[in-house]
Parts: sequence; C-alpha cells; structure tokens
Amino acid sequence: MAAFILAIDQGTTSSRAIIFNNDFDIVASAQQEFTQYFPQSGWVEHDPEEIWSTTLATCRLALEKAGLTADQIAAIGITNQRETTLIWDRETGEPIHKAIVWQDRRTAEFCNKLDAAGHNPTIKAKTGLLLDAYFSGTKITWMLDNVEGAREKAEAGKLAFGTVDTFLLWRLTGGKVHATDATNASRTMLFNIHENCWDKELLELLKVPASLLPEVKDSSADFGTSNPDLLGAAIPIRGIAGDQQAALVGQACFKPGMIKSTYGTGCFIVLNTGKDAVTSNNRLLTTIGYRLNGKTTYALEGSIFVAGAAVQWMRDAMGMIEAAHVIGKLARKADINQDVYLVPAFTGLGAPHWDPDARGAIFGITRATGPAELSRAALESVCYQTKDLLEAMRGDWAGMGDTTLRVDGGMVASNWTMQFLADILNAPVDRPQVLETTAVGAAYLAGLYEGIFPAPEEFAENWKRECRFAPCLDEDVRIRKYKGWQAAVKRTLTR
Repeated sequence: MAAFILAIDQGTTSSRAIIFNNDFDIVASAQQEFTQYFPQSGWVEHDPEEIWSTTLATCRLALEKAGLTADQIAAIGITNQRETTLIWDRETGEPIHKAIVWQDRRTAEFCNKLDAAGHNPTIKAKTGLLLDAYFSGTKITWMLDNVEGAREKAEAGKLAFGTVDTFLLWRLTGGKVHATDATNASRTMLFNIHENCWDKELLELLKVPASLLPEVKDSSADFGTSNPDLLGAAIPIRGIAGDQQAALVGQACFKPGMIKSTYGTGCFIVLNTGKDAVTSNNRLLTTIGYRLNGKTTYALEGSIFVAGAAVQWMRDAMGMIEAAHVIGKLARKADINQDVYLVPAFTGLGAPHWDPDARGAIFGITRATGPAELSRAALESVCYQTKDLLEAMRGDWAGMGDTTLRVDGGMVASNWTMQFLADILNAPVDRPQVLETTAVGAAYLAGLYEGIFPAPEEFAENWKRECRFAPCLDEDVRIRKYKGWQAAVKRTLTR
C-alpha cells in the first residue's frame, strides 16, 4: 500500500515542499522564493513571517498537485537552512526581529573580542566549531542586546529561540512543541556535541538564558503533530535535520569515510567519521552528522560560502548571463589558453581559511578575457574550493583515504562543472538519480520513525547513481591549474 511523506525543505532563498511515495519517487513539489534583506553591508536578514507563509503555501500547493489530502500523508520531515536565528514571543508567537541569516557578519567584532579573550579553544573543544559570526550563538546575543526589552523578556522566560526548523515546528504545532534535533543544535555554538546537551559554560559566556532554548531530540523522533487547521488534518512530524546533514542521510553516506558535497547558494562538504568526533587541525568543523536511537554519528564539515551565489552574481550583478543554466554552455566556449581565476570571497572565505575579511578578486585578466572566460572561472572556483576542503579533510583524518564524492544541489546539473570537479580532484564524482537529497534525507528520517522506510543499511543498498564523472585531465595541467588557484587565494587573504 502506498505511503506518502511530505518533506519541507526550507532554504536560504526559497521554501519548498516535496511529496515522496514509499519508493522515493517524487509525487509532487512546489517552491516559492522569498525576499532577501541587506540592511547594512555584511548583514543578511529574512522575514520570519515570509518564511512561514511560503512554507505553508508550498505544502498546500504540493498536496493539491499530488491530488492528495492531508490524512493521506503518513509523516512530515523538515530540513532547513542552518544557523539562521529567530527569537519569538512564547505567548503571541510573534518574532521580535527579522531572522538573522547564517551569512550575516554583524557579530564579527564580538567574535573577535571573544577570541582575543582566549575563548576559542573552549568553544572548539565543546562544540567542534570555530568562534565565528556564522553560527547562531552570537546572533542570539545580538538580538537580546539590541531589541528593546528582549533581554528582560528572555530572562523572564517569555521568549523562545530557534533555528528555522524550530520556528516551523512551533508554527506547525500551534506553539505546542519547542524542539530541535541534534544536527541543528550542533550548529548553534551553544551545544556540547560530546555530552549531547546545552552547555552551561557557553550559555554564560554568551549571556543566553537557558529558558530560551528548545528541547533537543534525535533526528528521527516524535516532534508532535501539525495543527489540523493548517493542512486539513493532523500530520505526525517525525524527522528534522539541518540541510547538509539531511543531504548526508539522503546520499546514504552511513559508513565512516563516505562523503557528500552539496552545491547550492554555498557549498558544504560533509565527511562521515562514525563514532569519532575528529578534531580538525585544518580549520574544519567537527559536527553531528545525525543522531538515531540515541546514537550520535559525527562528521567533519567544510563550508564554502559562495558556490551557486557566484553564478547568481554573474547573472544579476554582472549581467553576463541571462539565466543560471546557460553558464555551463558559455564556459565551454572559453579560451583554454587563458588561466583566469575568480576568488569569490564576497562575504569572506570559509574553510579551510576562515578569513571573514577577505574579499573577492579576479586574476589573470587580459584584453582577450570576456564573459566566457569569467563564466568558466566562476564554475572552476567552486571546484577548486572543493579540492581545498578535501585536502584538508585528508590531512585531518587518516580514515578518509581515497574516496568517491557524492554530489547534489542545483549546480550538479551542469555536466561541464562536474567533469571539471572530477578532473581537479582526480577522483570519481557520483551524481544520484534523485538530486533533491536534502528533501530525501528529511523524508527518510520521518519515514524511518514511522516504520515506512528500512534501516540505514538497507536504505543505502537502494541508493542509485545517475552518472559517474571520471577524471581525465592531464596531471601536469591539473597541478598547474591548482597552483594558480592557490596563488590567487593567497593574494586575497588578510591573515
């Protein structure tokens, strides 16, 4: 008998709802973009009400397209943009401020002060994260200190904090459930990933009242049921994971040493390290990959701030392409004798550099350089940054060895980009049949709890590859091109 799962995939630029059947076929989907706010240089915000309205609208539209009613949906799974920070009033449910997005840099100076005071080693040891404005903790502090009356209300227990998953869960359950999962909690800079609990010392350091925080559950768990007035019936909510961890699950990377890379607005590479919380010596992040039945699986993660955003920049700011999908065709026309490098440090550089003050630059321009060469440089920059991260991971963990990279996200539809990625990595790149792996992961976690989907080992056996890209670039060319990239990056670094 067919069973249907509704996956909510709430991302940085759009909200999506995808309905899967029990064979992981997509029955229907809906997507809506929402507004990006940039009130100051380096600041990025979202309207929480727009996040909610687009999420609810896409869920309703997906049900309508599928010809299904809510009582035919076995469970809901949620996956979300991580680190984006919201605080709302427990009584009214109204947010006290716009959501501060993961890309936002407004707390960088505060992070620098904490670093100067010697707190970075403690934060890294407890959370696996680096002290950076990227994460939720200092965003919470900023809201409490800059929204009138917020700190007093928080200390009185009248406010609730959440990443986007928690906010959506609160709204879906009519304010009955204030919870998150271990993957999202692990990105707040407040969660002890070794003891699996909110860390009292870090809460005191960042002056965050414990009463603000949600309950932390497994990634596949009972998260309550949706308010029947929203979708037409009460639906169990049974899975939550941050988008990159959901993609790790969706790509069936359940064995230590397996690795996936997601190419969206940014790029995020996650390496399963099993029961070992590997400490990075190369400025990578140690994080929770997923938590099932109380058992934590850890991962190493590298974050590239700009991937698909480089293509958007070519389209929107530079006006060199009319649509994102044409950039691969244009790149194919580039003069292969020109080595043009775009370092897309629009909001700083992520791992393994973690230089928030670095800014974008283009190197190797000549009079013959045009849109084709810049298009190729934009796509190649994502591949070079991927190689930077894999080299760092290999240096951090001997268990990695040679590996095949499983890829997903919007950019992987470009065969040209994926072939260059395999060439520069000198490793196979596998693209799955179902590219919506974050949504697959969320659906799997929800269906696993309901007994609809099998255990991870059996689920992994059913993972299907659509295409493998094998490296074929001459070794001398590979070395030369990568050295050119490293030189370009070095010239943009500020520290």
